[in-house]
Amino acid sequence: MPGDDPFSSDQHYARCAQLALEGIPRRHPYHLTLVVREAGDLAPPDRVHPVFHGCFDWHSAVHSHWLLVRILRVLKGTDLADRSQSLLERQFDPDALGVEAEYVRRSPAFERPYGLAWVLALSHEVALLGGACGADWQDRLQPLVEASVANLVTWLEKLGTPMRTGTHNQTAFALTLIYDWACATGRPGVAGVCTRRAVDFFGADRDYPVHLEPGGEDFLSASLAACSLMTRLMEPTSFATWLDRVLPGLRDGELPEPVQPADRTDGRLTHLDGLNLSRAWMLHDLAGALPEGDPRIEAIIESAHRHERPGFASLDLGGYEGGHWLGTFAGYLLERRKRLPG
Repeated sequence: MPGDDPFSSDQHYARCAQLALEGIPRRHPYHLTLVVREAGDLAPPDRVHPVFHGCFDWHSAVHSHWLLVRILRVLKGTDLADRSQSLLERQFDPDALGVEAEYVRRSPAFERPYGLAWVLALSHEVALLGGACGADWQDRLQPLVEASVANLVTWLEKLGTPMRTGTHNQTAFALTLIYDWACATGRPGVAGVCTRRAVDFFGADRDYPVHLEPGGEDFLSASLAACSLMTRLMEPTSFATWLDRVLPGLRDGELPEPVQPADRTDGRLTHLDGLNLSRAWMLHDLAGALPEGDPRIEAIIESAHRHERPGFASLDLGGYEGGHWLGTFAGYLLERRKRLPG
């Protein structure tokens, strides 16, 4: 990335942090997903989910916590990092996290796979934080992590075919978060399940219909997410061959163009702002996994850059409909491209 790119600076992380700091304590509006088994199950969101009851919905609250943990590392020593640590220390109350873990244990389909995969991403980021604080938070999170892993692995073992969508139930992106966590935290059994299922689901794919993307409410690309997942599982030459089969048009420069939502006050339509951000990190993943000198790399990186600019700009263009979650996608993009060339 060119050195004068403003989006590679701490200033952008600061914007992401501010969105999370504003969203996590905000209780309303909130979209509560609840299976009512008996009358006593009806309760305000902060009683049902005493930790993740802000940021409009459970999964957004989870990945906003991920973002603040990351802020502790990238903006270490700043006021934003201090505020993030104070808020996280309050949020990560052991008893409250125990309530969250018990809810997940009792509701195996709850937030599966997207929200549960973000629980593992949160655990991954806490592990990267390290130190006494990271170790303490990891212990507090562990019951929720284990409940999430159990539900996800059971689901993956039973799933007959992947969900090739651009929204929360997509299989490829969830597998990516789970696999990265398993590798980072020493869970080879879970990593093995992810590898086997990824190969089952995507290994023999061909001719992804990229021309049919995106759907009108997508925040993930079904095609690029599968490619991003497979970059983790294949060495460069094999990945290049597989990519030729699934995206043959790349050789002719066929790449997606950024998208624009028609109405950012519509919480579903503004998903398209997130699609620009997620496409960008997935494209960076592809470019970083190809063999050095592959003629597709330059065009892929250029496409990633074209998506980044409207994606980052969207953080300041909309309201709470996008602001409660887009900062996480921007932060995840910054995290991914930091690891990769281009």
